[in-house]
Amino acid sequence: MGASRDQILEIVREIVGPLVRADGGQLHLVALGERSLSLHLTGRFCGCPGNTLARRRVLEPVLTAHFPDLKIEITAGPLLPPGAELLV
Repeated sequence: MGASRDQILEIVREIVGPLVRADGGQLHLVALGERSLSLHLTGRFCGCPGNTLARRRVLEPVLTAHFPDLKIEITAGPLLPPGAELLV
């Protein structure tokens, strides 16, 4: 059985969010389905050459460690995807 929506959002808000905020960014929830999570980064992550490294080496591994079966997509940029909701 997979993780609940509340469990996923708790990890995103309490672990991933502070990491993003500490680096001067903001984290937005784009979509959360039964087997997928889509997040979008703004703030200092926009246009920063290191944002790909941070996503691949820090953020995605944290989420994958907690939810190995979840398909995770993390994008970054100044334009918010439709329906994106600010988490932190």
